[in-house]
Amino acid sequence: MLVPINADFPEPRKIQRAVEALERGELIAYPTDTLYGIGCDLSNKRALDRLIALKGKAKPTPPTFICHDLADIARYAIVENAVYRELKRLLPGPYTFVLLAKPEVPKLAQTKRRTAGIRVPHHPIPLALARALGRPIASTSATYQGVALIDTHEINDRFPTLAMVLDGGVGGTVATSIIDLSVMPPVVLREGAGSVEPFEEAPPMSRKWMK
Repeated sequence: MLVPINADFPEPRKIQRAVEALERGELIAYPTDTLYGIGCDLSNKRALDRLIALKGKAKPTPPTFICHDLADIARYAIVENAVYRELKRLLPGPYTFVLLAKPEVPKLAQTKRRTAGIRVPHHPIPLALARALGRPIASTSATYQGVALIDTHEINDRFPTLAMVLDGGVGGTVATSIIDLSVMPPVVLREGAGSVEPFEEAPPMSRKWMK
């Protein structure tokens, strides 16, 4: 179901409808500052299972999750002083940061190294959703066979099990940059929409979190 929404000033009643769907364990789609995302309530295991299975990957990667601010990140990840400085400097923004997960993070959203990918997008809609839900939103990119879907009608058609597609306009085509802050110095895992210049002296790239 397509639900048009103001991308700059999302209507509270539409955010509430989306949150109610998340609370029921449904999957929804929404715009971000990079690609459209598809997500669910991080605390709902059944919804997490459905989200991970959505794209039919033989070797699925853990979903990232969206927090609404830095304080929210600290509830779910270990944030040392050096890490906090990097997060404060670059968030909200088009980054996914890999951090050491706290026990509050479900196993399905962790790697074998007990890390998790965390986002604070620079976009009013996902921030409003996470804030209203009161918990992070487990999230994966709205892609089909590796191609970003920028048209909400196509997202709606390709993923018919979604309870709702919040239509905030045409989506982006460049994914987030992924930076591993669970190690020092940080490691660039993917160069995307966010500048990786501050991390150019980091060790060679790893592909563990490539999507």
